[in-house]
Amino acid sequence: MIQQLTPAIILGIIALYFLVLIAVSYFTGKDARNENFFLAGRQSHWAVVAFGMIGASLSGVTFISIPGVVGADGLNQSFSYMQVVLGYLLGYLFIATVLMPMYYRLQLTSIYGYLEQRFGFFAYKTGAAYFLLSRTIGAAFRLYLVAIVLQKFVMDAYGVPFEITVITTILLIWIYTFRGGINTIIWTDTLQTLCMLVAVVLTIYGIGSALDMSIGNLVDMVQQSQYSQVFFFEGGWSDPNNFFKQFFSGALITIVMTGLDQDMMQKNLSCPNIRDAQKNMFTFSIILVLANLLFLTLGALLYLYATQVGIEIPERTDQLFPTIALQHLSPAVGIIFVLGLIAAAYSSADSALTALTTSFCVDFLDFEKKEQGPELRRTRFIVHISFSFLLFFVIIAFNAINDAAVITKLFKVAGYTYGPILGLFAFGMLTKLKIRDHLVIPVCLAAPVIAYVLDLYSKEIFFGFEFGFLTIALNGLLTFLGLLAISYREYEAAMMENESLPS
Repeated sequence: MIQQLTPAIILGIIALYFLVLIAVSYFTGKDARNENFFLAGRQSHWAVVAFGMIGASLSGVTFISIPGVVGADGLNQSFSYMQVVLGYLLGYLFIATVLMPMYYRLQLTSIYGYLEQRFGFFAYKTGAAYFLLSRTIGAAFRLYLVAIVLQKFVMDAYGVPFEITVITTILLIWIYTFRGGINTIIWTDTLQTLCMLVAVVLTIYGIGSALDMSIGNLVDMVQQSQYSQVFFFEGGWSDPNNFFKQFFSGALITIVMTGLDQDMMQKNLSCPNIRDAQKNMFTFSIILVLANLLFLTLGALLYLYATQVGIEIPERTDQLFPTIALQHLSPAVGIIFVLGLIAAAYSSADSALTALTTSFCVDFLDFEKKEQGPELRRTRFIVHISFSFLLFFVIIAFNAINDAAVITKLFKVAGYTYGPILGLFAFGMLTKLKIRDHLVIPVCLAAPVIAYVLDLYSKEIFFGFEFGFLTIALNGLLTFLGLLAISYREYEAAMMENESLPS
């Protein structure tokens, strides 16, 4: 057994890492006004944004869960997740050529301002509220993942309760984001992306060294293994890894969880113009595909290494990567794993906290309609703290109920909370109809409930078909049909207005 990293060493690594992040935030957060906090003054360089977005898109979920499910049964086994990733490319093309030009044309700070211009007050608030719910759940899942790893490998050794681990995790985010906001995050995300990718590469190298194999030999071993299958056609629609289900789900997930998500779009909107923003999106999408391929390769190697040296596969596959990196490889690999894990978790969670603050301030407190000054900065400060506390309570709730692979639950929940946002934007962009704005809320509440029931009994109702990630499409379609039911044409509004005038 290779000498393991001690909890004290791991804590020291984490402390050093956050000192670097705090130093970055000091220089990027100087004299930060609300405009810098929300959009970095629209002066971000597209290349920096593109590289930083890799870490935010991958997150701690991908860092641990994707390698873990490669050798597990069920959804995303082997390299089937690449089918989802290829679907991402279609989604990113739509975002870059359709959604982003619209956002820049309307000069939006919060992308949900589009719903107010297109439909009215209630549609706007409903879309923004679903984002707050969606991103709170997503950020909490990501932070929960890193918290349980820190708890198992570090804090348990000192008898520290899980609640204290979570509070510390969130506090560290708040410290380096509360002043600079997105202006700071663009640079910290770049550092975190670098740490994450270096961690994966060096872990692969570490496995090769432990097995006395070159990188070429490792690639050959993966290709010849049972884990190398990428495309799944033979199982039909009942197969959760079916190519068509995963490919189109990947496209929809990207459109909804990136293109219709304030967190991800906020970084793009910080670029000076649409041309730079599109260069960022195209570059980012290509790198993201390669990064996911790297993670899947690592996943296969973890299982192959475990088999060769006789390591028992953990019941929760999320624990496979940390178990091998921290307990069975060299201390150097353990150190870089800790850095990669922290970087992966915080690169998505820190921007989520900023995006939640931005959306609430702009969409619900009407910051853009008020005179800027110290009072609004104080309000933003309070909102930032409030969302930090909210994340804490949600993570504690997850710890009480979680019983499945984190990535599966993340996308499952997103299917219900992002679906109404998809339906609202799709209806606004694909039709010219008006809607009875006051009826939007019941429509957007009913759609997820109906989608849940249909998904629950889909095998019985649809002859063995399971929606899987396509729950997002189902939910969006139900929202679209509901909006169609409460819609009317422009001339009908004019007629109603004329009838109401006194003769």
